[in-house]
Amino acid sequence: MARLSEWYGRLLDALVVAACVLLLLMTVMIGADVLSRNLGGGGVSVSNEISEDILYLMTLLAAPWLLRQGRHIRVDVLLRVIPKRLGWYCEWASDVLGLLSCTAMAVYGARAALASWKAGSMSVKTLVMPEWWLLAPLPVAFLLLAVEMLFRMQRLHAGERAPRDDAVSTG
Repeated sequence: MARLSEWYGRLLDALVVAACVLLLLMTVMIGADVLSRNLGGGGVSVSNEISEDILYLMTLLAAPWLLRQGRHIRVDVLLRVIPKRLGWYCEWASDVLGLLSCTAMAVYGARAALASWKAGSMSVKTLVMPEWWLLAPLPVAFLLLAVEMLFRMQRLHAGERAPRDDAVSTG
């Protein structure tokens, strides 16, 4: 299990690097758009739309890595004041709910992408592209999040019977 977790962690590292590269590309594209408009070139007509799509994709690529690193948003004030064992059970409840939610989103996202593909739906803005291209990353990201929830459960089971310390926000 440790070897699988290590391999999975490297996959998530690669995905977050891809998100960083997309951020760099988006920054360059927006800069080129602004420069072009200010020099009278009219700008890059697709930059807003591509930026929207990149922001969406970056979020999906980085989310599993953020969850693994404990960098997600977490309100843990209550976990710090209740007995440690009860806090540990709350962590379990949170992980189970997270797993169920991520699995449901993966299934829903896969159904939506498949339905879009079967219907031949197109996204028509400045760029015209198949709608499923935009929908397909969603179920993949939520599947990766669900897998990470399983690894979180495994780490919680193997650790101390207390709340996690991976995203502590209070002293």
